[in-house]
Amino acid sequence: MWRLSTNRLIWNRNCLHYYYCYQHEKSNCYHKEGHEATCEYGGSLYMLLFGVVQVVLSQIPDFHNLQWLSIVAAIMSVSYASIGFALGFAQVIANGFVKGGIAGVSAYRAADKVWNVSQALGDIAFAYPYSLILLEIQDTLKSPPSESKSMKKASTIAVVVTTFFYLCCGGFGYAAFGEKTPGNLLTGFGFYEPYWLIDLANACIVLHLVGGYQVYSQPLFAVIENWIAEKYPDNRFLNKNLTYKFPRLPGFQLNLLRLCFRTIYVISTTTIAVMFPYFNQVIGLVGGFGFWPLTVYFPVEMYFKQKNIEAWTIKWIMLRAFSVLCFLVTAFALIGSVEGLMSARLS
Repeated sequence: MWRLSTNRLIWNRNCLHYYYCYQHEKSNCYHKEGHEATCEYGGSLYMLLFGVVQVVLSQIPDFHNLQWLSIVAAIMSVSYASIGFALGFAQVIANGFVKGGIAGVSAYRAADKVWNVSQALGDIAFAYPYSLILLEIQDTLKSPPSESKSMKKASTIAVVVTTFFYLCCGGFGYAAFGEKTPGNLLTGFGFYEPYWLIDLANACIVLHLVGGYQVYSQPLFAVIENWIAEKYPDNRFLNKNLTYKFPRLPGFQLNLLRLCFRTIYVISTTTIAVMFPYFNQVIGLVGGFGFWPLTVYFPVEMYFKQKNIEAWTIKWIMLRAFSVLCFLVTAFALIGSVEGLMSARLS
């Protein structure tokens, strides 16, 4: 389950990279030709370029060597979220009133409204995928203080900051555009100007996705490569490291298993992304698929074991009810996102 969810998340990041590069080109077109111009471009080239970059970055040996990349990705994330928040807030001030209503965006049929709600729940679930790499992050921490205390503090800060930015971007975006709110605030062209700021935000997003792909890929690489190495310990091809040294550059080791497996993996995720280049539907699908088992079910079960919670106590009943409720919501989000993806594919 963890491997499959990670694979889907990485496929989604390929789709998102294409989306933001594609919208960056459209932003420049609208600025030059006017807001009513027909600006349509193919996006497969951007996915292929992203795949080439990831083939190179995937040769980073393991999660412990990603500190610089994860720092860059985090800075880029805060940057584009701040730009989205600021633009939404400024648009509300410029309008002089709040658009939209508590019922959300209207739909022609009740069924369409239900599917839209389910996809939105999937998008929200996708906003908190850090449980996939929680243990890998904790494994990189040093003591003292204890790893659990540091991780608890870091998780609390991360959830609070993430929730703040998502609520601000989503709330002010809807307040700014109402019924015409785009699926993505920065690239759906609710905002056309200042175009240089939109381009800057999209550049930040692309850099964030480049780092995010590796952050979520490296744990998966480690699990599979360790399993293969243990299964075939005497195979020279799988376990041989080649050392390369270039003038004025530090030497590095290239493992043949790592080179072949990771290259094939990146090619496969890029191919899937080219086949399904859909934004909100893909986000909802990934969020709906992985949220309940990895963020709710497994942590609850581990808590029961760790604290020896007896069955049918008040705490046991409340946590079980919470898990069941989250499962129903996640299943609803998953079904709606599958429907949205298939509709987008067949339309």
